[in-house]
Amino acid sequence: MSPDTVTETPAPDYKGTLNLPETAFPMRAGLPEREPQWLARWERIGVYDRLRAKAEGRAPFTLHDGPPYANGHLHIGHGLNKVLKDMVVRSQQMMGKDARYIPGWDCHGLPIEWKIEEQYRAKGLDKDEVDVVAFRQECRKFAESWVEIQREEFKRLGITGNWADPYLTMDFHAEAVIAGEFMKFLMNGSLYQGSKPVMWSPVEKTALAEAEVEYQDVTSHMIWVRFPVVDAPYGYRLPDQPFHNQGPTRVLFGAELNTNLSGASVLIWTTTPWTIPQNRAVAFGPSIAYGVYEVTRPATDAAPASSERVIVADALAGSVFAQAKLAPENVRREGDVSAEELQALTLAHPFRGLDGANGEWDYDVPLLPGEHVTEDAGTGFVHTAPSHGDDDYQLGLKFGLPMTYNVMEDGSYRADLPFFGGQHIITAEGKEGPANVSVIKALAQSGGLFAKGKLKHSYPHSWRSKAPLIYRNTPQWFAAIDKPLSDGKGQHGDTIRQRALKSIEALVTFTPVSGRNRLHSMMQARPDWVLSRQRAWGVPLTCFVRKGSKPTDPDFLLRNEEVNARITAAFEAEGADVWYTDGFKERVLGNLVDAEAYDQVFDILDVWFDSGSTHAFVLRDRPDGSEDGLADLYLEGTDQHRGWFHSSMLQACGTIGRAPYRGVLTHGFTLDEKGMKMSKSLGNTVAPGQVTKDYGADILRLWVAQSDYTADLRIGPEILKGTADSYRRLRNTMRFLLGSLGDVTEADMVEQAQMPELERWVLHRLAELDEVVRSGYAVYDFQGVFRAVFEFATVDLSAFYFDIRKDTLYCDGDTPRRRAARTVLVHLFDRLTTWLAPILVFTMEEVWLERHGGEDSSVHLRDFPETPKDWRDEALARKWHAIRAARRVVTGALEKQRTAKVIGASLEAAPTVHVSEALGQALQGVAFDDLCITSGIAVTTAPAPADAFRLPDVPDVAVIFAEAGGEKCQRCWKILPDVGTHPHPHTCARCDEALSGLNVPA
Repeated sequence: MSPDTVTETPAPDYKGTLNLPETAFPMRAGLPEREPQWLARWERIGVYDRLRAKAEGRAPFTLHDGPPYANGHLHIGHGLNKVLKDMVVRSQQMMGKDARYIPGWDCHGLPIEWKIEEQYRAKGLDKDEVDVVAFRQECRKFAESWVEIQREEFKRLGITGNWADPYLTMDFHAEAVIAGEFMKFLMNGSLYQGSKPVMWSPVEKTALAEAEVEYQDVTSHMIWVRFPVVDAPYGYRLPDQPFHNQGPTRVLFGAELNTNLSGASVLIWTTTPWTIPQNRAVAFGPSIAYGVYEVTRPATDAAPASSERVIVADALAGSVFAQAKLAPENVRREGDVSAEELQALTLAHPFRGLDGANGEWDYDVPLLPGEHVTEDAGTGFVHTAPSHGDDDYQLGLKFGLPMTYNVMEDGSYRADLPFFGGQHIITAEGKEGPANVSVIKALAQSGGLFAKGKLKHSYPHSWRSKAPLIYRNTPQWFAAIDKPLSDGKGQHGDTIRQRALKSIEALVTFTPVSGRNRLHSMMQARPDWVLSRQRAWGVPLTCFVRKGSKPTDPDFLLRNEEVNARITAAFEAEGADVWYTDGFKERVLGNLVDAEAYDQVFDILDVWFDSGSTHAFVLRDRPDGSEDGLADLYLEGTDQHRGWFHSSMLQACGTIGRAPYRGVLTHGFTLDEKGMKMSKSLGNTVAPGQVTKDYGADILRLWVAQSDYTADLRIGPEILKGTADSYRRLRNTMRFLLGSLGDVTEADMVEQAQMPELERWVLHRLAELDEVVRSGYAVYDFQGVFRAVFEFATVDLSAFYFDIRKDTLYCDGDTPRRRAARTVLVHLFDRLTTWLAPILVFTMEEVWLERHGGEDSSVHLRDFPETPKDWRDEALARKWHAIRAARRVVTGALEKQRTAKVIGASLEAAPTVHVSEALGQALQGVAFDDLCITSGIAVTTAPAPADAFRLPDVPDVAVIFAEAGGEKCQRCWKILPDVGTHPHPHTCARCDEALSGLNVPA
């Protein structure tokens, strides 16, 4: 060795003396594999039952579950809906309520019956040849199997609830209650049988409710048809308003009418040619301007020249004649036609007098005023078939028009209808039948067809079979919603409609508030409720009608409380199938009334009546239901304004006199990433099961929490990746918390007054957040809650507080500053885990158990911790707002030097910071170098040099960069002048003291 060689002492390794984070909490979550373990654990320790026991005596909160159909795997809409419900229930529980959740299923009706029929058709079997009870039993078994499948799929999403005892609409007690609720309508006088047009499915051979209808774009035939003006002894008259025929001029109320309209035709326009054989009138708009037009057609090879006179609305004349391919020079307006003149006219059906029609259409067609007629499209005249449209039906009621019964349940014309008998409007396969084309051809042959074309428009379809629907006049059972009820429940109105509107206006809170107007407008405009369906699987209409009587007779319906009680008791013991067993009529009528005098009704109830009645057998009857029989919240998709919200409102207003809920929350639909509706054919669907398999249920739940559920929500692979990234950032925050808490105990914690300002500022932020979280959860603003907590965790904590206090936590000995920091970490842990537990149910359980292990421990058994009011310190918050702004300027100045590679880390800097007098005072006593993570810092109120670094939005702060002087401490890495002057080599004073406290030899 050369005598000039200097041997350097190797730098000591102090890493083992640092308080580095230690935790078994993995950064990689492994949610798909680990979540089922927590599910099993919750079931093993009985979390839901323990919550009920814990919550005894608390104020109740009841979210009533809208029942999904038990007929298939869950789709993403189910996932969204149930996760939202779960967040509501869990957050309400953790805010001190007794939050109950009883999941349920809708088990009756077409969705299930249709599946069994599909199985029958696949086997070549005819449903109508099978015993009805046997068929119903197959439906029941089908529903049972899917209830079990869906139950497990829902549980996999982390949904808490009474899964061991859900409600099913096919349970015997439920069927008994549904029948009992129906019989309340029977007894209060709102039930009646009427013959009116209803939305009818020729494929499913039953009436449908509005909630069972969806609209699809189709291309339809459209035709313009002549209804010739004919002479008649009298014009059609309003009640008590006779017309008088006085020679060649008719006079109505003293007005002289135009006799030159004889021989003219009124033109109508329709997109349903198949309804023309059922026409009974033409409607006009009393305030619309009409004219009579002479139309000439030049001779062609196919036809000689012709001339005719037609009456149309002036505003629509141009489009009508253009559609008929008439040049402007071939059309001449002759003059006005007044409303009085129109009303005095009598028309002929376009098939009148045809050979082979056997007089079927040889009747006068009146021209009637109708407020529903507009100038939006068509001709200004509306062809009216009272059996096939609601406006038409109402006009028919007003003027006494006859109903027609030409269309059968399978969508075909009655067999003996001339020309068209047996032809289908809609086939059994849901396709267009020949009826439309046949009618158009017949109109062409009769001279009634003025023009024709095609129109793409929205048309009603069954949401189950996806087949087109028709309006069809059939005898159905209805609940009258405008008939006064003498049931002693008139506090909010005497009729169902009045009670519903009053409930919406004054008794129910809507989230979002737009739901109130939507439901209100629907209730204002809706017709009577069609209760009956011509199907087999469901609760029957438990009523009897007197043989030989008419629906208008007072004794048409049997109303007998003892009979009703017998029916309810039989259903309770044997289920609704008993209605279909031989001898049941005699059994329940027995010695009370003459069974032979009555017929038993075998229609089944609209399945929406089933689900609308759930408040009675869930909220009212179950011990874990609701004390007053009302729900605090109904939560479903926005389509349920015309579905479950709607039917529940109607049903309850008819039986308890008000809405069954105090709150209604609606969410939007799920779309793909491009905003398109999801469709299997497009391949853009997202299944909850696949998301849990790929990412875990907590990622799906986080997607829900991050979304604005009041609008339509988009989801897809890229969106889920972004959600997973947010999850990882939050998980990293929780991992730092766990690692830094270590073995801290109550004895290690300090009071707020003993803490540095930085820690007191964090407590202030916790107090602020506590209010945000509680108020947000209270109004179901999950997006707002998560955003606030997430920004706090990633910005205030990870990027600020944790970044600053790492040095203290890692390097300090048992100092007051470190104890204060760890005390704050405990408060952070207790609040973040519970605040986020309703959203990230699995992850927060994992975090909780990492710190609070134990067989019976669970974060979901905790409430949100009470936050001391004195943690709020607005003056401190304002001060630290200014300090953080100043820190941002320093950080910007250091980043500039780092980018220029002058320094590699902020600890290599010791800048001078020029501040205002006010800020200088605020920084007194604050370790600003620690806040800026520099080895030193000089704060001065002297004017800053011109070349100082500044940020435009922080005008009172400027920074002059300087490198730190001294040696680098080998333990904390700060560069300080005193390093190397202490007993422990290469350490600063703080680290030397810490090492001494650890008995590390010098």
